[in-house]
Amino acid sequence: MAKDKVVLAYSGGLDTSVCIKWLQEEKDLDVIAVVGEVGQEHEGLEAVKEKALKTGAIECYVIDMREIFAQDYLTKALAANAQFENKYPLVSALSRPLISKFLVDIAHKEGAKYIAHGCTGKGNDQVRFETSIQALDPSIEILAPVREWDLHTREEEIEYAEAHDVPVEATKAKPYSIDDNLWGRAIECGVLEDPWAAPPLDIYTMTVSPEEAPDAPTEVEITFKGGVPCAIDGVEMSYLDIIEKMNHIAGSNGFGRIDMIENRMVGVKSRECYEAPGALALIAAHRALEDMCLEREVLRYKLHMEQDWATLVYNGQWFSPLKHAMDQFLATTQTCLDGVVRLKFYKGTCTVTGRKSDFSLYDYGLATYDAADTFNRDSAKGFIDLYGLSTRVWAKNRSEHGKTDGEVVE
Repeated sequence: MAKDKVVLAYSGGLDTSVCIKWLQEEKDLDVIAVVGEVGQEHEGLEAVKEKALKTGAIECYVIDMREIFAQDYLTKALAANAQFENKYPLVSALSRPLISKFLVDIAHKEGAKYIAHGCTGKGNDQVRFETSIQALDPSIEILAPVREWDLHTREEEIEYAEAHDVPVEATKAKPYSIDDNLWGRAIECGVLEDPWAAPPLDIYTMTVSPEEAPDAPTEVEITFKGGVPCAIDGVEMSYLDIIEKMNHIAGSNGFGRIDMIENRMVGVKSRECYEAPGALALIAAHRALEDMCLEREVLRYKLHMEQDWATLVYNGQWFSPLKHAMDQFLATTQTCLDGVVRLKFYKGTCTVTGRKSDFSLYDYGLATYDAADTFNRDSAKGFIDLYGLSTRVWAKNRSEHGKTDGEVVE
């Protein structure tokens, strides 16, 4: 009798490697592993595929998702200048819906009854995977082995892997959990769970220490077309290539590290460390261009929406109707966002030092205080009279009744 099939989101790390064996032994399922190339560090995804097959998967798909990731996901993230809690540029939250889409597609192709992931029961990714899968195909059943099994620590998982001949790279001495893609790298667990402990230097791979960065600054000019980077220092290239190059430029100058206390969806505060050199640099440049090109009220409203968009995506609502509607608004703000922004990197910093655009709303004649000034000063008094009218009426009323701010008139 043929076994039911389960499609597993597989990274080759500790959790998903143990998941293959566990799904076979505890659920009696044939496991089909799916490895998504989203720009993560690896020594060859074919080796990851071989590992999945050696562990017991009946099939392993290796899919290069980088171009789709850049064009369909990271363009939207940049349009929103997305930074959860104004710090974290949504590294993992952006790749989960993309991977979920391929999981559903392969489940349909293989006739699989289940989709499984290796997320923990108190993390964010379990929500992102499951809400995305439910949005794409509500009929598929979802399995979450890490929520079910009795392996409560990473040390116990490592022992299980060793006992079942499951090859893993994590060790009890270096038990970090790492997730990375084009947009950055997330590191947690181990000594990082102590918020007072300084991050060990060995957790970083995308960035050098600011102390070891070059002594001379590096300047870069980024050209945007419709809000999307299209050239570096005048050399045209794809958005995917620009992200990869900016990761190198910013990271080699010690820029892009984040060490934060993050408020997870389930209500837990978690200490998280990130590297996102390219993402943070591109967001800084993009914001600088928007400051110049977007009308004041649009810009101010957009700032509020950016936080809502980041929270929505962080919470796994990529495919929600609200997020789709937000994307439509954000897209309209990018239509005339063409121009060039100059960044200077130095010893862990990234500074905007110049910006220019044919769609700039910066008017030198209005802004200057020299002889070229075209601003009509005569309009200032009437403007102030009207702007302050409500406050002036309030102050006069309170003064007549002998009251000051904060007191109640009886």
